[in-house]
Amino acid sequence: MISRSLGPEFGGAVGLCFYLGTTFAGAMYILGTIEILLTYISPNAAIFPIEQDDPQAMLNNMRIYGTCIIAMMAIVVFVGVKYVNKLALVFLACVILSIMAIYAGVIKSAFDPPDFPMCLLGNRVLAKRNLEICAKYISNNTINEALWNKFCITTNESTTCDPYFMANNITEIQGIPGVASGVLLDNLWSAYSQKGSIIERNQTSSVAGEGQKTYSQHYVLTDIMTYFTMLVGIYFPSVTGIMAGSNRSGDLKDAQKSIPFGTILAIATTSFIYLSCVVLFGACIEGALLRDKFGEAVSGQLVIGTLAWPSPWVIVIGSFFSTCGAGLQSLTGAPRLLQAIARDGIVPFLQVFGHGKANGEPTWALLLTAGICEIGILIASLDSVAPILSMFFLMCYMFVNLACALQTLLRTPNWRPRFKYYHWAEKEWGDGIRGLSLNAARYALLRVEHGATHTKNWRPQILVLVNLDSEQNVKHPRLLSLTTQLKAGKGLTIVGSVLQGTFLDKHVEAQKGEENIKALMTTEKTKGFCQLVVSPSVRDGISHLIQSAGLGAMKHNTVLMAWPHSWKQPTDPYSWKTFVDTVRDATSAQQALLVAKNIDSFPTSQERFADGNIDIWWIVHDGGMLMLLPFLLRQHKVWRKCRMRIFTVAQMDDNSIQMKKDLQMFLYHLRLDAEVEVVEMFENDISAFTYEKTLMMEQRSQMLKQMQLSKNEREREAQIIHDRNTASHSTVAAKSSAAPEKIQMTWTKEKLIAEKHKVKDLNAAGYRDIFNMKPNQSNVRRMHTAVKLNEVVLNRSQNAQLVLLNMPGPPKNKQGDENYMEFLEVLTEGLNKVLLVRGGGREVITIYS
Repeated sequence: MISRSLGPEFGGAVGLCFYLGTTFAGAMYILGTIEILLTYISPNAAIFPIEQDDPQAMLNNMRIYGTCIIAMMAIVVFVGVKYVNKLALVFLACVILSIMAIYAGVIKSAFDPPDFPMCLLGNRVLAKRNLEICAKYISNNTINEALWNKFCITTNESTTCDPYFMANNITEIQGIPGVASGVLLDNLWSAYSQKGSIIERNQTSSVAGEGQKTYSQHYVLTDIMTYFTMLVGIYFPSVTGIMAGSNRSGDLKDAQKSIPFGTILAIATTSFIYLSCVVLFGACIEGALLRDKFGEAVSGQLVIGTLAWPSPWVIVIGSFFSTCGAGLQSLTGAPRLLQAIARDGIVPFLQVFGHGKANGEPTWALLLTAGICEIGILIASLDSVAPILSMFFLMCYMFVNLACALQTLLRTPNWRPRFKYYHWAEKEWGDGIRGLSLNAARYALLRVEHGATHTKNWRPQILVLVNLDSEQNVKHPRLLSLTTQLKAGKGLTIVGSVLQGTFLDKHVEAQKGEENIKALMTTEKTKGFCQLVVSPSVRDGISHLIQSAGLGAMKHNTVLMAWPHSWKQPTDPYSWKTFVDTVRDATSAQQALLVAKNIDSFPTSQERFADGNIDIWWIVHDGGMLMLLPFLLRQHKVWRKCRMRIFTVAQMDDNSIQMKKDLQMFLYHLRLDAEVEVVEMFENDISAFTYEKTLMMEQRSQMLKQMQLSKNEREREAQIIHDRNTASHSTVAAKSSAAPEKIQMTWTKEKLIAEKHKVKDLNAAGYRDIFNMKPNQSNVRRMHTAVKLNEVVLNRSQNAQLVLLNMPGPPKNKQGDENYMEFLEVLTEGLNKVLLVRGGGREVITIYS
C-alpha cells in the first residue's frame, strides 16, 4: 500500500521495517510463552535451575525453549495457513475467557477482595522469600528469627543490625484492596525510578534513614530504569496486532471490504480493553505491587491471576495460548510481507524470497523469517526485544498515515478511496512524492522565471542533437558520453532528435526512438530529459528544438552536435545544408555551439586517460568558453589526469613575451592551471578569423548591453580590457571593448595604437565581409588561412587527447555554404578528436566571484 501511494522507494524501505517489526514481534511472543510456561505453569521444566541471584539461568532457558518452539511453529506454518486459522479460533476463545475473568474479578473485588498480603518495612516493600510471618516479634516478645537474620549480623561478641530496620516498624497491607478502596487516587501519578532502586509505598510513613546497601537484597528492587518513552516502547507491541488482517490480505475473500472493517473494529476493541484494564488495575491493586515486576513481594504469584475470577489458571492458560497464537500469526504474516516486497522487485537481492510452493506459500521467506526470529530469541530479554519492534511498527504506521494524508492533500486522480478513513486505490502505482515534486518544481520554475540570468551565473546547459538510424537507435552514442563528462551529472541536459515525417504516421517510431534514447541515457549515466520531434524536414525540426526545448527558465544555452562526416557523399547531399543552418539558428538564438568531430573516437565514460594534453587554440577571443570547457571536462575522472595547454596567436611584430605574461597572470586570477604558449603567425595567415571579427564588431558591442551588467561592472570589465591590452585581432573589436571579450590579450599597447590609425584607412576603403568578396579571392584567402592554421595546430597538437578550436561563423551569403564546410574540413584535417567551439556572446569567464 505504501509503495503504491508514496512510491516504491518509500514502500521498499518502510515495508522492510514493517517486516522486521512483525518478525521480532514473533520472537517477543515466543519469549512470553516460555516465561509463562516456566514461571507459572511448570517451573520444574527449566533445564537450568531458576534462582533469584542468577538471572542468566532464565535467559538460557528461554534460548533453548525458544529455539524449539520457533521450529515447531515454522513447521505448522509450512504445513499450511488453514491449520493456523483453525488454531486461531481456539486461541481467541482462550483470550476472550481470560478477559472476561479479569472483569469478573474486578467486580468481585468491590465487595470481597482477595486475601493477598504484602510486607513493608517502614515504607519499603520487602521481598517475601522465606518470610512466612510479617512481624519483628512473635507472641511474648519473641523475635522473628527469619526476619532478624536478614538485617542483623551476630558475632561472638555482639549483634549488629541495619539502622533502618531498627528505626522502622513492620506492617502488612493488602496488595489487592479492591476497586472500592480508593487506591486509584494514589496510583494516578507517575513514579519513575532508577535501576536498582527500592520500591516504596509513599502513603506509609517511615523514619528517615538510608540503611546499608548490604541489606538491599532483601527489598524489592527495580530491574531497569523507567521513564515514559521506555515504558511506551515496552507496552506498544501489545497493540500491533491491529494490522494482522492487512498482513494476510491475500487470504481474505474480500480484502477491500474486510480490512477496513476488521482493522477499525480491532482498534476499537483493543483500545477499550487496554484502557479499561489500565484504569481498573490502578483502581484495584497497590501501586507498589504494580511496580513489582516479578511479584517478589507476594512470593512470585501472578497478580492478575489472583484478581481474576474464578481461578488464576484461567489467566495463565489464556495468556499462554494468546502468546502462542500471536507468535503463529507473526510467523504467518511476516513471510507474506517479505514475499510481496520481493515480487514487487523493489530490492533486487530479495527477489529469491518471492518464490515458494506451488500454492503460493512463501517457503523461502518463511525460512528467513524463522532465522531472524531466532536472533530475537537469542537476545532472550523481553525488555530488550520490545523497544526494537516498537520502532519498526511506529515507522510503518506513520507512513501509512502519511500516504493517506498526502494523497488527500494532492488530490491525485488515482486516489479514489471507497472507505473514506481510508482505503487504498488498487488500480495503478501512484506516487505521492512525485506529485509533491511536481508542485515544488512548478514553484521553483516560477521563481527563476523573473529576471534574466546574470553573466556571472552562466553555465553550459546543453541541448544534445542526436541522429537516429533506421532502427531508431542513436547513431553516435559517444555524444552522450561526452555530455556526461562535460556535465558530470549536474546542470540541465536535453537530448533532442528529429524524426522526418508526420506525427500521425510516425508516432510509433517516435515512441520507440524516445525509449531507445532514454535507455542510452541510462547506460551512459546522462541525467537529463529526452525530447523527440517529428517534423516534415529535419532542418525545421532542429530549428524548433533550438527555439522551444526546455521549460521557462530551464532552457538550454548551448547546442552540442556531431560533425556531419557524410557531407561530401552524394547519398546525403543535404547534410551540410542542415548543419550550416543549425549553426545559423544557434547563433541567432544567442546560444553557444559545440561541434564534435570524429565523435566515435572520443572516450567512453569508463575509459581513463593516464596522461596527455587538452589543447585550446584561442584564435578568436570570445567570452572565454574555450577555457571553461576543458576545466569542466577535467572534473570528470576520464580527463582528470590531462593537462591544459592554451595556444594564443600573435603576429610577427607583436610583443609575444608580454602577451604570454599577461595571459599567465589572467589565468592565475581565474584560478586555472594551464600551460601558455604564444604562436607567431603572419597576418595574412589568420585573415579569415580577423575579417570575421571585424564584421562582428557591432554585434559584440550590443552584447555588452544584453549582459545585464551594472554600469560599474561594465566600466570595470572595459578597464581590464584596456589595461591588459586585450584587443581582438580585429582592430575594430578593440575599439568596442565588448564585455564578453575581456580576455582578449593578444595585443600590446603600442600595437593597439597603431591599429587604431589603421582601422580608419580600412573603413575608408570600404572593408567588406570576406564571405561577400568575389568567389576566387574569397576562397583563396579562406583556404590559405585554413591550411596555415592546420599546419600550426598539427605541429603542436597532433598527439593531444583533445583539441579545442574556435569555430568561425557561416557566411551571410548562403551560396558560400559549401566552401564554409570545406574550410572547416581543411582546418581540422589530421586531428583525431576535435571540439569546435562557437560562443553565443552570453558566456563569460570572469575573475570576480
